[in-house]
Amino acid sequence: MTKDRVVGEWIDVLASKAPVPGGGGASALGGALGAALGQMVANLTVGKKRYADAEEEVKKSLAALRGLQEELLELADRDAWVFAPLAEAYGMPSETPGQKEEKARVMEERLLAASLVPMEMMEKALKLLDILEFLGEKGSRMAVSDVGVAVQFARTALTGAVMNVYINTKAMKNQEKARELNEKARDMIAAGTKKADDIYGRVLEQLAGTT
Repeated sequence: MTKDRVVGEWIDVLASKAPVPGGGGASALGGALGAALGQMVANLTVGKKRYADAEEEVKKSLAALRGLQEELLELADRDAWVFAPLAEAYGMPSETPGQKEEKARVMEERLLAASLVPMEMMEKALKLLDILEFLGEKGSRMAVSDVGVAVQFARTALTGAVMNVYINTKAMKNQEKARELNEKARDMIAAGTKKADDIYGRVLEQLAGTT
């Protein structure tokens, strides 16, 4: 599993010709790094008198971030698990009408599975951004730059995952389902990138001393 591997080893496999991990796994890992940075900010905030008013909410954020980190790491693995069957499906025989029908059925099933994993990554990234927005406002001022970095990781998870949605829905025969997934993905990417850019902009303003 991704969480049990040495970082250098994982990156070496990513750099190789191996089919997985790829962009989807890297997107999920980026999100997990953002969640980890968010936890660092929360840990630096908890117990400080200056932030006592937000203590309980910060603790809740810490627990939520821990959960998101685990979920995103799991999604990095699930991305690999759904890709392998899809790759196999492309190689299925299609010489007879029966073979063509079976290949089409299997392809559709596996394209949907390969679309749903990055959709879930996007949902987790949006949740992560909500928490990071709170930490950017109520978290330790000493770690506000780390909020900014975490936001960029969350943004990358979001914008990376959406491409994996589109590349799979593009090949789907069920155009109604493809449109449904694409519309949901477009809504998430629009809302998420705006939120990420807004939070990051406020972080830069704080660091530059313009607020």
